[in-house]
Amino acid sequence: MPRYLHALHFPVTDPEFDLLDELYFVTPFRTLLQKTGLPASDLENQLRNLLEHGLIRSYWPDPDTELAYETTSFGAIARDASYLASKEGLLQHNTR
Repeated sequence: MPRYLHALHFPVTDPEFDLLDELYFVTPFRTLLQKTGLPASDLENQLRNLLEHGLIRSYWPDPDTELAYETTSFGAIARDASYLASKEGLLQHNTR
């Protein structure tokens, strides 16, 4: 199944939906912590889940450099990266 179809069939939780709401622009992890009020580990897990489903993109070491998601290295940079909803994520957010 193409990635974008998989993303549209992935049901997001309410907290993930709220997180997508914050990602219309490239946003650093620290800012997401402040805006969501989530514990850092919970936010990291939600970001990981959204990345795995292609609903968001990550950027590191600066907001202009997209970083391909890799499960093994995500934990090392998760809190230093910035995030943005993908086209699929925006569609998911706007059609709920």
